[in-house]
Amino acid sequence: MQLKLLEPRFSICKLKTGEKIPYEEEFVFTGKTDEELSLVCPENKAPDQFLEREDGWRGFRIEGILDFSMIGVIAKISKLLADHEVGIFVISTFHTDYVFVKEENWEKTVTLLKTNGYGIG
Repeated sequence: MQLKLLEPRFSICKLKTGEKIPYEEEFVFTGKTDEELSLVCPENKAPDQFLEREDGWRGFRIEGILDFSMIGVIAKISKLLADHEVGIFVISTFHTDYVFVKEENWEKTVTLLKTNGYGIG
């Protein structure tokens, strides 16, 4: 399985409804439920107004289109990283999944993925 490393450091934020979202950026992800509005974006583009914010995330994308019938893709990555005490934050889109880890675990994560057969690009 091929993975693409994402370049910027990311922030994960909890926003008030109505806050400006930086949709002009190449990578911005929002999630809204009855309980919260979440935003993942490059650290330097995070809104000034937020309810909670955590900086210092690095991420990668699973390359290609993941069919909905594919089972266990995130589970395998999650288990590998959990077995090495690396916490993750996952975003799933219609086509693929994105996995984020704290920056202090980034090099360890990339090494673990490479040594366990994942292609890194």
